[in-house]
Amino acid sequence: MTPVEFQSSVPAQFLASLDAFGKPDAFRHKSDGNWLDISHADMYGRVRAAVAALRALRLARADRVAILSENRPEWAAIDLALLSLGVVDVPIYPTLTPANIEYLLRDADARVIFVSSKEHAATVRGLRSRLPLLEHVVAFDADAGGDGVETFDAFLARAAEPVDDRTYRALVAEIHPREWASIIYTSGTTGEPKGTILSHGNFMANIRQCLTVFDLRPSDTCLSFLPLSHVFERTAGFYCMMTAGTSIVYAESIERVPDNLREVRPTVVCSVPRVYEKMYARILDTVAKGSVLRKSIFHWSMAVGRAYVEQTAAGGANAATRLQRTVADALAFRTLRERVGGRLRFFISGGAPLSKEIAEFFRAAGIPILEGYGLTETSPVIAVNTQENWRIGSVGRPLPGVEVKIADDGEILARGDNVMQGYFRKPEQTDEALAGGWFHTGDIGHINGDGFLYITDRKKDLIATAGGKKVAPQPIEARIRRNKFVTEAVLVGNRRPFISMLIVPNFDRLDAWARAGGLDLSDRKRLTASPEVRALYQGIVDRANEELAQFEKIKNFTVLDRELTVAEGHLTPTLKVRRKIVEEAYRDDIDAMYQPSPGSTAR
Repeated sequence: MTPVEFQSSVPAQFLASLDAFGKPDAFRHKSDGNWLDISHADMYGRVRAAVAALRALRLARADRVAILSENRPEWAAIDLALLSLGVVDVPIYPTLTPANIEYLLRDADARVIFVSSKEHAATVRGLRSRLPLLEHVVAFDADAGGDGVETFDAFLARAAEPVDDRTYRALVAEIHPREWASIIYTSGTTGEPKGTILSHGNFMANIRQCLTVFDLRPSDTCLSFLPLSHVFERTAGFYCMMTAGTSIVYAESIERVPDNLREVRPTVVCSVPRVYEKMYARILDTVAKGSVLRKSIFHWSMAVGRAYVEQTAAGGANAATRLQRTVADALAFRTLRERVGGRLRFFISGGAPLSKEIAEFFRAAGIPILEGYGLTETSPVIAVNTQENWRIGSVGRPLPGVEVKIADDGEILARGDNVMQGYFRKPEQTDEALAGGWFHTGDIGHINGDGFLYITDRKKDLIATAGGKKVAPQPIEARIRRNKFVTEAVLVGNRRPFISMLIVPNFDRLDAWARAGGLDLSDRKRLTASPEVRALYQGIVDRANEELAQFEKIKNFTVLDRELTVAEGHLTPTLKVRRKIVEEAYRDDIDAMYQPSPGSTAR
């Protein structure tokens, strides 16, 4: 659907967009409280300047260079510059612990690392003595230099001679589609992170596949806040937008996203379900604090919206429902859309399962969330719902050029030009993942008669109870997590007689609730163990159990007295639960839930 011809490498695609669009606001970011535009021409100049400086470092093709930074224009410029030279970049999540960062830098044999801030510069300084192959550390922020860390300006000054347009285009013309573009490490939910090798051809295949079904336009604006170290944001939020000529605006931070949505007024946003869950909870909380009349109007409007969605999906809404939808839009939905800027055409969701309830809610309000599915190893998109073809609860149809089949054990297998080259220096894991010429996703699912793919759960996450029943934890956890008093929920019960759960409260909401009820807040362990808190969460569990089969019901639970964190290894950088680590950390609490007389436990 894009007016630009698809190229064979990422930098070549950047050049095609530069030549086709030449926009004055190709990129935007905020500096000193003001939104600043970066034109295609300006970004092109930055990329060429970075290429000239990188050449002075005498990097060889396929050398690895890491990027440890939040989303910002420098990230995009360095990424494009590295890829233009045939150098492989290794993106690192800015929230990783020093130990995780050290592991990735050592595993990738990184020769250079670009960091964003004083904080990240200090982290790398502390690791450098243990990383003999790391030759250069360059910081984007001017105040982060010194003590072995070079400022970005000093790095640019290394250039022996400028790289002009002709020279740059000649460099890009040398890139072969099978050359490695990036090594992106998996989140490590089931073990140590693996370096996924993605070529230029892999990225370009997925860009072409996505833009065949998505109508992205030069008139669109995308707000970028998922980390560019996440392959979903890298491909969908950067490369696809760049190819389509869509303006990319970097959010100030994840905390500032609600404000930035109203300021930037984007037309398309890529995100993970956790963001939509928070938006949903915030809206419901606002409604709950309103008058009886406002509550009635809201709930009536949502009922009308859901009826409209159901009828539309079935072939078309009747006249009465269309009229009611117009009234509901004026009374409620227009206000909701203004909260996300008022111009949004659609959200795109990936990275984890999206709750059906949340998908129905936003679509009823005229803000469709198009859920998709993929993995780092598939660059990443395998399937996605589109504006024209969607089924709530599914992850859409496989993209053109991506083959999907279901193995005998229910595992989803995928094949296509978007599938990785392999895992870096892990031949056995590569052979296992690509056995039989298909990528084994590790996910369980099925395809319906209309060709829509549905995900059940992770193959390795399925819980087998002592009675032999298989329980998929993610849908049940999502059901509990939708409640405003819950931040995280972890189902347990493998080889146990019944299903139990660890619940992490939303402590801000729990503390406010407890304060209003006169409970003692001085000791969090005592608070989470109190009968009042137990009763609160028992109600949440009971409501979830009403919709579950007998063998899936949560028979006992523990309310934890602290958050799960990335720093302690409980969560991946994308906030997915590392189940084995959590179960080991809370082994005593889990064992206590299976004692002969189950009762309240808290930690």
